[in-house]
Amino acid sequence: MNELQQRQLAAATAYMQQVLGQDHSGHSVDHIQRVVRLTTTICQQEQVAVFVPVLAATLHDVIDDKVVSDVETARQELRDFLTMQQVSVTEQAEIWQIIDRLSFSKNLVHKQQLSLNGQIVQDADRLDAIGAIGIARTFYYGGHTGAAMYDPAIKPRTQMDKSAYRKQSPVINHFYEKLLLLQDSMNTASAKKIAAQRQQVMLDFLAEFKAEWNGDV
Repeated sequence: MNELQQRQLAAATAYMQQVLGQDHSGHSVDHIQRVVRLTTTICQQEQVAVFVPVLAATLHDVIDDKVVSDVETARQELRDFLTMQQVSVTEQAEIWQIIDRLSFSKNLVHKQQLSLNGQIVQDADRLDAIGAIGIARTFYYGGHTGAAMYDPAIKPRTQMDKSAYRKQSPVINHFYEKLLLLQDSMNTASAKKIAAQRQQVMLDFLAEFKAEWNGDV
């Protein structure tokens, strides 16, 4: 990255910290830091320039409707910020495309088209939703929203749109409704390799959880 890009990224990091610094839903600064590290790693392995993917990864949750109460205001503030930081029109357009298309809920009905930069950020974000961290974040978010931990009588849902997906269900069901599906949705070879190991962590956890729940061990 050149000197201007380094300044822009530093400013974006400070902006993200201001917006997400008090988040308690699992979309806080530590989540962004992990996604940025994963994005950087995948870019290096896929031999892709890091600036646009890392900038998008840094900012991808600052307009998320799970995090901010007024999405339109948050979007305008982000537009103003990017312009003030002299991020080019072309780079802004790609950053918006990535942020607006990467989420799981946006891809429930129709798969959104993403550039390679966008695919890398999507992979990084989804990798942070699975494995040991994914397990922790899922229960953290479930506690944040008051969801039940588990109810064997409530079966995982299928064929959901965004509205149905956002309706509360037991935490364990979220593994079947989303997390265990993410391995097959990875775009890059680098992410697929990481996802395979994290998938097994979740499968082992679920087997142990249900055995303990049922009193089998």
